[in-house]
Amino acid sequence: MDSLKNAAADVVESGWYIRGHFCERFERAFADFCGVKYAVGVGNGLDALSLMLRASMELGRLHEGDEILVPANTYIATVLAVSAVGLKPVLVEPAENSYDMDPKLLERAVGARTRGILVVHLYGRLCAMDEICEFASSHGLLLFEDCAQAHGARLKDGRKAGSFGFAAAFSFYPTKNLGALGDAGIVLTNDESVANMVRALGNYGSERKYVNKFKGVNSRLDEIQAAMLLAKLPDLESSNERRREIAARYCSEIKNAKVLLPEIPQTASEHVWHVFVIRLKSEESRNALQTFLKERSIETLIHYPIPPHLQEAYAHEFSGDYRIAESMAKTILSIPMSPVLTDEEVSEVIGAINEF
Repeated sequence: MDSLKNAAADVVESGWYIRGHFCERFERAFADFCGVKYAVGVGNGLDALSLMLRASMELGRLHEGDEILVPANTYIATVLAVSAVGLKPVLVEPAENSYDMDPKLLERAVGARTRGILVVHLYGRLCAMDEICEFASSHGLLLFEDCAQAHGARLKDGRKAGSFGFAAAFSFYPTKNLGALGDAGIVLTNDESVANMVRALGNYGSERKYVNKFKGVNSRLDEIQAAMLLAKLPDLESSNERRREIAARYCSEIKNAKVLLPEIPQTASEHVWHVFVIRLKSEESRNALQTFLKERSIETLIHYPIPPHLQEAYAHEFSGDYRIAESMAKTILSIPMSPVLTDEEVSEVIGAINEF
């Protein structure tokens, strides 16, 4: 807490509040943390998604009407970003054992206008990146990453979320594994032209003050949020490790035949468990467990109750069968996950679920 107070005081005393020294330092630190060359701070996670896609369009790598493959069970922000810039989202069902985009289903989703894949490391679980990267390369598709829930997630070889694709977007919403004290986001890339374009588009389309080359927007990481994130970044690895400890306990100690636990790969990836999602065998059973836990003062949430293709905003834009995404929405439940949970609290959650 003292480090955050001191960081805020330093910003106030500096007299510089937008795109200053703290923003530059955090951009460099987070790029280094994720293993990429460039980072551009923006106003929020949705802006990060849309600006990285818009930058790709301005650079001629994508064009209006091009199709982007996205997960059918993602949070709607992923889909909103694609459609907001004039691209067409095409939904791909998730793998049931991981909740992430199923690489085996990519081939059937590719069409004549498909130009990219936007993977989402949902719930802090890395997607099957080796398979997806190979597929994107063999089909000449741009690979983008939505890392809003995956700060620090990595493969065993050290490659981290945000380093696999053409560009990647992160959110620093306060509840994220690395959260600001308000809205904030960032775009990562190894392509300098993408970084420069995102920076210009987020600054009213201006590379030089009062000279507007593009029709941009106002989306910049302010100094207060950058300072908060810079102060919190050194603790990210340890808090992620605590999340892994809790996830391991859940998976080894929850013993209830009604509950389907997520798969934890033993060799491939180190997930960061932004949320811990279990499944029940029916919607009725899920709702009953949620009520059962609430009566014991154990809070749960559903991430997410309505998949994008069933949202009113997209009521007439998708056709097809998305039974897996719909089934997940009816049967998933997020149980408590936070690095500040005590061992006793974790035991209480486990005991209650086993009692159900």
